[in-house]
Amino acid sequence: MGRKRHTPTADQRRQVETMAGYGIREADIAGVMGIDPKTLSLHYRDELDLGHVRTNTQVADNLFKIATGTGREAVTAAIFWLKVRAGWSEYAPSPSPLPPPLGKKEQATIDAVKSADGTEWVTLVH
Repeated sequence: MGRKRHTPTADQRRQVETMAGYGIREADIAGVMGIDPKTLSLHYRDELDLGHVRTNTQVADNLFKIATGTGREAVTAAIFWLKVRAGWSEYAPSPSPLPPPLGKKEQATIDAVKSADGTEWVTLVH
């Protein structure tokens, strides 16, 4: 006689999703649930695949609430958010400086070449 067929309950689904969200390995989740890893994968695929997304969403929501609040924790959370989500970093290369100004001769040459732009002389000069 074979094993009894596994039928997940709502509580078991929440438990699997929570463990997957915390990053617990599937083999360990199966052990806690008392089922084979193949059975876990078969019956709890959505919970295993989406548990980390739902958990990350909860953490991000909480971090956002803290970062947009007041107090010392808000400053720390806002700095973290901006570094991770907005790309702010003290290690990022600083913006390129403006190019040095052109010398008088270089500017005069450019001005001479562009002087006919927008006039009837453009066809004669270019």
